[in-house]
This record gives sequence, structure tokens and C-alpha cells, in this order.
Amino acid sequence: MAGFLRGKQAGIQNDLSVGIVPGLFSPDDRARFGINSQIGSLAYDPVQSLLAIGTNETTFGSGQIYIYGQSRVQATFTLPRRASVKELQFVADRLVTLDSKNEIIIWDLSQETKLASYNPPGIVTALVTDPMLDWVIIGLQNGDVIAYDLASEKIAPLRLPNFWRERSPKSRVLPIVSMQLHPRDIGQLLIGYTEGMVIYSFKQAKPIKYFEYSIPAGAPGGTADPQAMRSVRRPRITQVFWHPTGTFVAAAFEDATLVFWDPKDGRIVIARTLTDAHVDKPGNLPASSDPAGAFTLKGPFSKVAWCARENPDDTGILVAGGVSTTMPQKGLTFLELGPTPVYATSSWQMLSDHFEVKKQHFLPTPPGAEIVDFCLVPRVSPHFAGAQDPIAILAILTSGELITLSFPSGYPISPTNTLPPSLSFVHPFVTSIAVAPLDRGRWLGMVEKRQKGPPILRGGAESVKPLRRYEARNIVQMAHGDGTVRIWDAGHGDELENSRMLQIDITRSLDRFEDVMITAMSMGNQTGELAVGTQTGEAIMYRWGGNKRAGQEPPQIEINAGGLTNISVRAEPTLKEGLQPYVLYDMAKGPISALSMSDVGFVGIGSEGGAFSIVDLRGPAIIFSASVSEFSKSEKRSSFMRKGSAQTSARPDWPVVIEFGVMTLEGDSYSSIACFVGTNQGKVATFKILPEANGGYTTQFAGVTSLDGRIISISPIVAGTGQPAAATGPSVAALRNGQQTNGTLVVVTQTEARIFRPATAKGAHKTWDDFFCESASVTEFEGHGFALVGVFGDKTTRAYSIPALKEITAAKLEMFDKTRLSSSIVTSSGSIFGWTGPSEVALLNMWGTGQPLPRTTQDKLFNPEAVIPPRPTISNMQWISGTQYVSPTDLDLLIGGPDRPPSKRMMALSAEEDRLARSGDAGPSRVPGTQSTEGWGDYMSRQLNERTEKLSIVGDSTDKMLDSSQGWANDVNKFVSKQKRNMLLGGITGKFF
Repeated sequence: MAGFLRGKQAGIQNDLSVGIVPGLFSPDDRARFGINSQIGSLAYDPVQSLLAIGTNETTFGSGQIYIYGQSRVQATFTLPRRASVKELQFVADRLVTLDSKNEIIIWDLSQETKLASYNPPGIVTALVTDPMLDWVIIGLQNGDVIAYDLASEKIAPLRLPNFWRERSPKSRVLPIVSMQLHPRDIGQLLIGYTEGMVIYSFKQAKPIKYFEYSIPAGAPGGTADPQAMRSVRRPRITQVFWHPTGTFVAAAFEDATLVFWDPKDGRIVIARTLTDAHVDKPGNLPASSDPAGAFTLKGPFSKVAWCARENPDDTGILVAGGVSTTMPQKGLTFLELGPTPVYATSSWQMLSDHFEVKKQHFLPTPPGAEIVDFCLVPRVSPHFAGAQDPIAILAILTSGELITLSFPSGYPISPTNTLPPSLSFVHPFVTSIAVAPLDRGRWLGMVEKRQKGPPILRGGAESVKPLRRYEARNIVQMAHGDGTVRIWDAGHGDELENSRMLQIDITRSLDRFEDVMITAMSMGNQTGELAVGTQTGEAIMYRWGGNKRAGQEPPQIEINAGGLTNISVRAEPTLKEGLQPYVLYDMAKGPISALSMSDVGFVGIGSEGGAFSIVDLRGPAIIFSASVSEFSKSEKRSSFMRKGSAQTSARPDWPVVIEFGVMTLEGDSYSSIACFVGTNQGKVATFKILPEANGGYTTQFAGVTSLDGRIISISPIVAGTGQPAAATGPSVAALRNGQQTNGTLVVVTQTEARIFRPATAKGAHKTWDDFFCESASVTEFEGHGFALVGVFGDKTTRAYSIPALKEITAAKLEMFDKTRLSSSIVTSSGSIFGWTGPSEVALLNMWGTGQPLPRTTQDKLFNPEAVIPPRPTISNMQWISGTQYVSPTDLDLLIGGPDRPPSKRMMALSAEEDRLARSGDAGPSRVPGTQSTEGWGDYMSRQLNERTEKLSIVGDSTDKMLDSSQGWANDVNKFVSKQKRNMLLGGITGKFF
């Protein structure tokens, strides 16, 4: 009976929800977008062109591993227990991770599953892997080194003791802080302890060189503290690294000093900070020191990478940290060293001068943020510690955000169409989102043309999904903290026909780069036009089109305060076609609180100052502007029109929801375009937009209705069918023919829902006493009917019938963050978007079967046809001079022992060597990475014979060179003697004859 009475009161004769039964409303957990927690680690694989992101354990969940490829290719690995991901490293078809619970986990990229895990006998402080090796070399806190076999998934027999304990037996704790394999000679491992470092030779099974750094009294060191300069200091090592060709070794110290050694004789080449050189020399005061005795405190190094161009001898050092703490802006420092001097022909002074650094570049980060870690993006090679010929830098900021910079220039790279949408949530942080059910045909045509660099992620392959499941696409508009808006299709779990992302830059539209905060967004469901509101009271409208000034900086224009300004000249120079700025409305009445972009050229704008305006984009012109206080208490149209009726409300009121529709209002005999404005205090005002004789439009106030609580949503529907009574092109065109639309409003507040005919009818209502409604909309279940669906403060979603407003059923939303339920979104197409954490959004399909979130995706990550390039090896001169070449297969024998069964990779390399032998291509020097089938003694004999043969060839060549030189000298002597004889005879004959 209550439902029947509500239908009569609402003016709706039919039950619009007759086909929706409780079992049909069971939300499916469809997808996640964004990052669940703070980013703690990252890694990049240039061979597979994949990016791995590891997160920290927080109140929002355990650490997870995200792997991204091209377009929307993505896979998520969940740790078996709550922990933070500390380290990520790609090794061929595996991903090696270390978490905060000291567990090493091996993930299979081809099967996207966990392969194995290992808990080392101690706290892990360093991990070393190599793309050509089946080993994980593990450095422990007690200074020992062990190895884990990726092929057999067990610990290897190799165990190296703490070598520095022999040098410093009195030290209590000597943990390993960093390790790195020689970039060319895989048989050497650089091990860094807190007090020094050693080079360990796998072939000789012992350390072959020790390195230690101490600052003598009187030397400034890294801090240049006058008090500390009186004594000898021994700063602690934080990282060790090789020169890309192994010519030098270096270490970063806690006092912001970089020290470089000659690995052959162990001498220090130079010790320097980012600003001063030779800081280990007594009396050599740094240029940055204060004559009065003050010194500048430097921050510690976060990470150091010795980079190389395509030629590994042309190098530079990229440093995070190590700058003065008083610097207003932090960032990365790139020390451009240039071509490395030839060691054999260079003096010691030339080697030292090489590190004086002629060029130094500073790569700034956003104000107030520092870089805690970074990852280089090489073009091709995974070798040289992943630092050869990089094109970009991916860095983690102290705020937890990501930033992408070009290398080595340091220009910011936009993640739009460079990184997947999920990474855009933290690049920088998203402040708010909006979702528009945009027409599919319109979205397919919205592909922007923009200048951009080479792609970063090219790996993986997307799985095949159902085609064209919905005509209305879930187009997400994301507002970022830096004033950009990114627009992309979240889909419905179907095939994305246009997976590209759009971007607009609000800062360029405002010609202001400070104090830009986006507060509201609205996109036309048919036209794709966009309106964006800011905290300083500006509303900017965007339209799709070309940029006539592409490649040119915009000129200065005057802003019309309180009015409209054409800002089309402020288009981005790099954007040739896309959403271009059109009109700026400088409302200047407080932050923009509500926006609605209609499909018929009208924009509704409300501000927290209580102002409301309607802009006609055909002019453009402001066709209505008033204060909410002028109509918020009016119950009739006449009271608004009477002079002096404006009253000041006891509590401030402002627009929070604006919607456009086409329907016949109460008391009218014709249909018209209507604008409905919901306020913070529960008022719903109705305005009619009527045409004028001159082709323009005018606005009339029709009435206001009071409800209880803040307005959450306004849904104009057709009373007979439940279809949206939206203001579209066809519905407005039908008004000329006198067509009428019998419409009604479904309005939801925090405490009630009401269905009534605007502008002032009472209608039917239902109250919620135990919980607040945070988000709601009238949604359609195709073939079954319409229902009012809301998200409530008790983390549930409920469906109510129309017009009876009877609860159909409810479902829990345990994945949602309770503190951000008010930011959830219910779409008319049947989707629910809700925040699960600071930077992650869940997508649910309300008309499902209660399916949980899929644990794995069907996307393919690993490409078996992408071949790892051979590892760089020692040069011929190094080999002739006595350096013993160790291949990856030789290292397998040294680490795993003779009883280790051959791995799949070893067998493949052995087959390749056999193929080369059959084809006659196998020479005396094996191809790097091929399998050795000879014993260790045979191997040593072959090495000795080859070296002797090479030396004999060199000796023969030298003898030939000496013979040639002696013959040339004899010829010269004969020629000189002949010339002397001819000159003497010529003089005699000239005198007598």
C-alpha cells in the first residue's frame, strides 16, 4: 500500500522496477585502478619493456607488486603475508623480490605465479642479479655472502665469509651495504661493507683487492666541519659501484663524498663532493665554505648510478641527494664526465682531472619533495647495471609520488599515454575524480594528436575481452595536484576500442602555475565538452578541435574579471588536436562547488560563495547569474521576482549539484529546457531556459523545494518509462514541434529520497534514519527496469524500487575506504566507483552475480622472442694482459659446483654452441653466454694455449715491424749518400767545364 501511495504522490503510474528482483542486485568486483599503498621500490626491464612497482605495507593493505606493460597490460602479485616490498629485480623470465619480512620470492613472469620463496639465515642487506645468470647473490647483515639458485630453486654451496673482518677484527658490526658485479668481467664481485670494500674473484676464490678511505686531519671531507677537521675521520660507505667498463671503482659515503679508486693498484684517484674536489687533501678548503667558519650541512646520498652512453666509455654519474640541506629546491645531480681517458696511455694527473667534472646538470623536482629512489630506463641493454644509454628516469619522491624525467636534460615527462592510467594516480596524486557516461561513438573520435617522445613501456599483450558491451563508456576525469586533468575509459570489463588518454593543462589555461587546485569537473555525455572549476573561482570550458597555434607560445591576454574571456589562444603548443581551451569564466565568488556541462550548449556553475550562473556557449554569454540566498527560501516564483525579497540565510548555502533536463514543469502546458540546482542546505531550485526572438536564451526562476539534508544527486526521468529526461540535441529539437515530456525528479539527500514533479510538488519520499547516503543515481538494468542505487555510510550499497522506494536488496562494500565514501560515484549505466585507499579506485558492476576481484589477469607479460643481448666481456688487451675471462656458464660451475644439474638456460646455450660448431662459426673465443662442454683442466689449458698463441702472433708482428723499420732506414741512408755524391760532382763539373 505504501508503494502504491508513493506512486500516486510521485505521479508515476507504472512500477519502473518490476523486473528487478533481489537476486539480480549483486555487485561484481570488476577492477582496480591506481596503487593500493605508498610506492617503495621500482624496477625496469628494457628487454621485455616492463615496469615493476612495489608498495609498502600500510593501514590500507599489504604490499603488492604491480607489473605494467604497453597500453593497459597489467598484472598484480600479492605477497603471501603482510609486508612491504623492499627490492625488485628482473632476471630473464623471473622477477626477484625482497620484502620487509626478509623473504626472497621468485615470481614467474610467463605464468604470472609464485615459483619459490627463500628465507635467508640472516637479514638481507644487498641483492645482486644479472640477466644472464641463474643466481641471486645475497649479502647479509653479518657480512657473509650466499647464493640462491634460480634454476633448482635452492641455496647454492657458495658461502663467502666477512672479508673485512680480517682487516678490522675489533669492529663489532660489519654488514654488507652494497654489492655489484663487474660490468664486463662476470668473475669479479665488488662487495661494500660499512668500513671499506673488496673485489672478490670467483675464479681465484679469494679477495684480490681491498679499498679503504679515511680523511686525514686538516682535510675538509664531505661536511667541512671545522671542529671535525682536527682529527682523522672514517665515514661509512652507503653504496659501491663500478665504472661501466671496470676502469675504476667508486663508493658513496655518508658524508656526501664520492671516492674513486684504481682497481689495479688500489690507489685513490680522487675524493669529491658534488661541488668540491680533493676533499681528502689537508688545507684544501671547499669553495662553498664560509670564511667565518660556518659550513653547509649536506644531505646523504639516496642513490648513485654510473651511467654510460651507447659507447660505455662515455660516462656520467647520476646522484640523488648529497646537496645542501638549505637548497630551496631539491632534485638529481648529473656529473657529466665524458669520454674516459685511455688508462694505458694516461698519466695519473689526467685520470684525476677526468673526475673534476667540466659539466654538471641539476634536474629539479617539485618544490617540497626529494627523491628517495630512482630507476633508469635504458633503450635496449639490461647490462651495465641497467644504466647504459638511458632515455628517462623514473623517480620516487618522499611524498610517495612518481616523477618521470628525460635523461640527461631533466625535463618532466607527462605520464599521459606514456604510462598506464593506474600510475597516473600517483604522478602526481589524484585529488578528485568524476565519471561521465560518454557516448561510444563520440569517444572513438577523441584521439588527441600531441608531440611526444619514444614510448617507455612496449611489452606484454592484452587479453581478448568481449566487444562493445556498453554504448555508454565510463569516461573518468582525474584531477591532479599539479593542475592537470587526465581523461580515459575505465570500461565495463569489455574491449577498449580507444584506450588512449587525454590531457588538459589548467595551469596553461589560467596562465598561472601557482595556487591551482581543481574542485569540480563535468563532461557532456554526448558532446564530450568539458568544464573544470578551480578553488580560486574560475571555470574553464574546453571543446574538441585543432590548435592553430601549434608549436607557438600563447600571447598575453586580458582577463575579464567577473565575466567571460576567450582563451582559445592559450592552447598547449605541443597539442595539435584535442580538448582545447575555449572560454574562461572568472566568477570570483569562492571555490567552484558544482558544475554541469549539458549536451545542448549550456553550462551550470555554482560556487561556495553562494553564486549560481548559467553560461550559453553559443555566444558565449552569461544568461543568468544570481545568489542562492535570493531563491533558497522562496516557495513561489513571485516571491523571487518581488524587489527586496533577497534574504540572508542563517547558515551559508551554496550549489552542490546541477543537472539539465527537458520536461513539462508543474503548471505548464509545454515542455522546456530546465536547470535543477541542489544546495548544501537541501534546497532544489528549478529554472526554465526559454528561447528569445533574437536567437538567444533567457532564464526564468520556476520555484524551489526544501528537502532534509545536503543534496546528493538529482536525476530527471521520464515518468512513464524511467528513461533519463536529459537535455540532448534530439529532445531539445523536438520542443519546436510541441512535443511534451512528462517528467519527474528523483532527488536524494543524505537522509531521504524524494520523487516529485518540479518545481514545487511535494511528491513521495523515504527517509534513512540509521545511515547517511553518500552517493546515488537512477540506474538502468537493461531489459529489467530502473532502480535508485545508493552508497551509504555503513559501507553498503542499496537498491530501491521506483516509484515505491522500497528496498530491493543491499550488498556490503568491504573494499571501500570508509573515510572517502562521500567521493564514491554511482553511474547511470550500472557502475560504482569507490576509493579503496589514498590512490586506488575500485570499479564494481552492480548488476552482477557477486563475483570477487579476479586474482590474475589474462594479459601476457613475458615475450619469449625478446632475446637478452650478450653480456659485455673483457677487451682483447685485458685478455692478453692476463685477465681471465669467465663466462656465465663458467660462473655456474664456480658457484654451483660440478654436481649441479644443467639448467634450462644452460642446456639452451649448449645447444646454441653445438649449432655454431656444426656451422663452422665457432672460433677460439667462445660467444659470451654459450655453454662450456669441457672440463676445468681442459678449459685452463685452452686458455693458456690461446693466450700463448696470441702472444706469439703479437711477437711475430713485432719482429716484422722491426725488419720493416730497419729496411726503411737503410733505404734512407743510401738515398742521402747518393744526393751528397751528386752534389759534389755537380760542383766540380760546374767549375772546370
